[in-house]
Amino acid sequence: MNEGEADDERGFFAERPFTLTADPTPIPPLVRQSKTASGPAPDKPHYHGHRDRLRVRFAEGGASALADYELLELILFRSIPRADTKGIAKALLARFGSFAEVLGADPTLLAEVKGVGASTALDLKIVAAAGSRLARGEVGKREILGSWNQVLDYCRAAMAFETKEQFRLLFLDKKNALIADEVQQRGTIDHTPVYPREVVKRALELSASALILVHNHPSGDPTPSRADIEMTKTIADAAKPLGISVHDHIIIGKSGHVSMKSLRLF
Repeated sequence: MNEGEADDERGFFAERPFTLTADPTPIPPLVRQSKTASGPAPDKPHYHGHRDRLRVRFAEGGASALADYELLELILFRSIPRADTKGIAKALLARFGSFAEVLGADPTLLAEVKGVGASTALDLKIVAAAGSRLARGEVGKREILGSWNQVLDYCRAAMAFETKEQFRLLFLDKKNALIADEVQQRGTIDHTPVYPREVVKRALELSASALILVHNHPSGDPTPSRADIEMTKTIADAAKPLGISVHDHIIIGKSGHVSMKSLRLF
C-alpha cells in the first residue's frame, strides 16, 4: 500500500481501540483452545506499548520530560499510524540537526527521509505553522517594545530556518502595538530586493507610526552586510520626515540574531 492509500484510511483505522465482541455461535471448548490452521494470532506490534508510555510521560511531565526525538515521535504517531516512528524521528534529527530545523525544513527535503513521504512532510509543516501562529498571537497581544523576547522568538520561529531570504515588516501604531506583520519580499539564498519607497508607502496605507524591519540570513550567520546597513539607513531617512520611526532592523540566523539598533548601525 502506498502512502496516499494509507493516508485515506487514517480517519477510520488510526489509533482506534480494538474491541472484541461476543460471538453468538457456541464454540466447543477444545476448538477455543486450539490454534488455527494458519498458526497463532499475531502479537500486538511492539511499538504500540511504546506509544502509550510516551503519551503518559508527556501527559505527566510535559514536553520537558521528553527528548527532542521523542517529541518528534509524538507528532509522527498520527501521520504514520502503523509503523515504529523512533527510527524516523532520529533520522530526521540526524539529517537536519535539531527539532526546530526539522520543522523549518523544506517539505521536499523532509520527504527525502526514508519513511516520511510527502503527506507526513506536509503534516510537519502544519505543526510548524501552528507554532508560528501561536508565537505571533503572543506578540500581537501586547506592546511590542515591552515584549521584546516574544518578538525575537516569533521572528526566529517564522524565519530562522527558511532556505531563502525574506524581508518582513512589523507595522506599529502610536502605542507600539502591532498593526500588521507582512512579508514584503522573498529572494534567493543570499539576496532579497528591498524597495524603500514601497516600505514607506505601505506604512502610510496602514497609518503606522513605527516599523521594525526583519530579514533572515539562510547561511546561518546573522552578521549584517554593508548592503543591509545602507538599505536600513535609506528606509529610516525616507520614513522620518513622514513621522514614521524605524525602531530596529533585526537579522535572524540559525545561530542567533543581531539587532542593528543595538549595534548603532543606523
